[in-house]
Amino acid sequence: MTALLRYQADLLLRSQRWLPPVILYAAFLAIGVQSGQPVLDSLGYTAAGLLPVAAWLVRTCVSGEPDAARACVAAARGPARAHLACLLTGLLASALLGVAATAVVTLISDPASNGHRVPVPRFEAGAAGLPAVVVCALLGAAVGALTSRPLLRSTGRAVPAMLLGALLAVVLTGSPAQAAVSGLVLGSRTGRVPVAVLPLAGAALFTAAAFAAAAWLTARRSP
Repeated sequence: MTALLRYQADLLLRSQRWLPPVILYAAFLAIGVQSGQPVLDSLGYTAAGLLPVAAWLVRTCVSGEPDAARACVAAARGPARAHLACLLTGLLASALLGVAATAVVTLISDPASNGHRVPVPRFEAGAAGLPAVVVCALLGAAVGALTSRPLLRSTGRAVPAMLLGALLAVVLTGSPAQAAVSGLVLGSRTGRVPVAVLPLAGAALFTAAAFAAAAWLTARRSP
């Protein structure tokens, strides 16, 4: 699997198809996160914005490999493993992007609650923001896996489904992403730093199931 992940990562970097989602995320943060804003609010914004970007990156990894090269990799390593490597590469790229954004946002934000009433330790805030970012990266990757081939092959259907799935994952009550982001916003109001343990566990389980289903279906549909 390590060799497959290196291959997919190299393919992603060389294709430069990662640029649009990364630029979009940078623009999203540049507009919504300003220096001196409460740190937990800014971290919640950072986490929520990563979810559709993660879905986009996963879809890019799944659809970026030429058919001939994909067939060769599937023949050598198995279709399920080859597809799973695509999904994991998109997830890891999203997580790295989210960690980098979290570090920057933590440094430039004001270490205080909403209204600047209660001090919020910068290190604790960053430590609380990381699980929320990982939750959104996981759910975004799951959305990308469920709206890419082999489940959805038509771009006209897959892209709207991906956008709708990403939106619902952020705003739907009970979603791990909604719980993680809401925890940061509530923490900013009270000055208490939250820890998104349950949302992280839920996101991990859901993403694992989505990845397993996509890999299984890929193996079933392969000749």
